[in-house]
Amino acid sequence: MATIAVYSLKGGVGKTTLSVNLAWAAACLSARRTLLWDLDAQAAASWVLGVDEPGRLEAQAAIVRDVDPAKLVRQTAVERLWLLPADASLRSLDRLFHELDKKKRLAKIVEGLARDYDRVVVDCPPGLTETSDQILRAADLVVVPVIPSALSRRAFETVAAHVTARKGPNVPLLPVFSMVDRRRALHRAALEEHPDWPAIPMASAIEAMTDRRAPVGTYAARSAGGMAIANLWRSVEKTLAG
Repeated sequence: MATIAVYSLKGGVGKTTLSVNLAWAAACLSARRTLLWDLDAQAAASWVLGVDEPGRLEAQAAIVRDVDPAKLVRQTAVERLWLLPADASLRSLDRLFHELDKKKRLAKIVEGLARDYDRVVVDCPPGLTETSDQILRAADLVVVPVIPSALSRRAFETVAAHVTARKGPNVPLLPVFSMVDRRRALHRAALEEHPDWPAIPMASAIEAMTDRRAPVGTYAARSAGGMAIANLWRSVEKTLAG
């Protein structure tokens, strides 16, 4: 089992879009039993995958272990793809981790889920926080969406420096250009500067996810956005196998 965290220092960079589509790719392109764990209190990934009402606010209780996380998992409409949904209780996640003072709590929960899944994709909240440190300890790979702009690239460099400075094994980072518009000179220049970074276009098929409430591959697999997701997934699997 491998854990793939989709994480960014900044919000609004396409993190949830990548999380949902990578989870779909793991389940459908690689036929792996996949769990998408939504850790963002906004619960956008949960909503896209069909969870309208979170029901009882138990997402944080699963981390405290008042509730067995496995009991909160829901089957999605996608074969081999399950969801551990988010809810508003995760708004105080950073304070919770600080109070628990258990540096590997998230990693231990992932270990407990390992018997049931081949891949766990984590949609992380933004920010360099106690939660992000928990995620870095639990992940086998961190996918970092980067909009082709100076500020976003600087945010990625901050994350990379933080990972390098950590004690213990450093998790590999996979930067991904997100929301790419090749008509813009700044975007083209960024892609030329980092030609080896995967790139996901700003495409109507991807923007339609929120209307269709489904991963791109379920309705537009052969579109530019769908093929970019498939290429990114191949890069993810190659990095994990590396």
